[in-house]
Amino acid sequence: MSIFKSVFSIAKASIAATLLFSAAFSANAADLTLRGASLFDENHAYTKTLREFERLIGEGYSGDVEFEMHLNGELGDESDFVTFLQQGVAIDYAIMAPSNMAVFAPAIPLMDMPFLFRDLDHWNAVLSSDVLAPLEDELYEKADIKVIGYAGGGTRNLASAKPIANMDELGGHKMRVMGAPIQAKIFSAISAAPSAIAYNEVYNAIQTGVIAGFENEAASIQNLKFYEVAPNITLTKHAITVRPLTMSGKTFRKLPEELQALVLEAGAKAGAFGREIESREDGEKLTQMEDAGQIVVTEFEGREKLLDLVVPVQDEFAADLGATELLESIRSM
Repeated sequence: MSIFKSVFSIAKASIAATLLFSAAFSANAADLTLRGASLFDENHAYTKTLREFERLIGEGYSGDVEFEMHLNGELGDESDFVTFLQQGVAIDYAIMAPSNMAVFAPAIPLMDMPFLFRDLDHWNAVLSSDVLAPLEDELYEKADIKVIGYAGGGTRNLASAKPIANMDELGGHKMRVMGAPIQAKIFSAISAAPSAIAYNEVYNAIQTGVIAGFENEAASIQNLKFYEVAPNITLTKHAITVRPLTMSGKTFRKLPEELQALVLEAGAKAGAFGREIESREDGEKLTQMEDAGQIVVTEFEGREKLLDLVVPVQDEFAADLGATELLESIRSM
């Protein structure tokens, strides 16, 4: 009898939860609330992108819809966002780094591979097309997370204690890289000496000579004052960030058809809006630091050589991911 009561209680609770969840996404739309999350405040490009997405939805949808935004990492970090989106709880849309979704879609880190994009025009052309559809399909199928647009736009360069202007000076350069193996392989291929150390140890590691530099975007160099120990910025332009604007698949499927279509349209437009903001702000931050005498900016002599050196490593990485055809499609654009 007690077992029966327990089963009945569980079933009753499950039904109640289902009804509550369904009510939140009623096709009637009177009570429709979509929940977003950002690690940052209102001034960050990612939050501005999400707000633009909300604006476009609000202006274009014939029904009633409200938005609820959780800022400053209130609901955790991006790994938490992935879990929430996959399960369809707590949040409905967010912007995240591809690496945070790799556990579900192993090929998605291809978006973050160094030297994937020749320049900003190439990057923007790829993200404005449907060439990344195979990665989107894999993520939707395996994680139930739907990519509805692409933000990003921060350009990553070398930051070092001493100037690095050419292949000779790059040779043997001790630098910090992110933990993904492809990062170390790429920088080894261009003759640097990469090592993966914790991000919060970078400043002291440069200061004490454990490493001679690292790689990052202008915003991080400025915000964390890395220019104090690594004032030499070499424009290798080895990566331009791709930050998918995503929605929970469970949320998306519960929306009225009209709103589903609008979500896809608004996601694409908001992503383009965010890319413009971040790529522009990236250049502005470099200029601000340079004008303040905090950094010295140097073009890398013979950057085309770097692009050639990394091709075999990229090819091997793509083959391991089963993404050779995708890589060729990106290169050909």
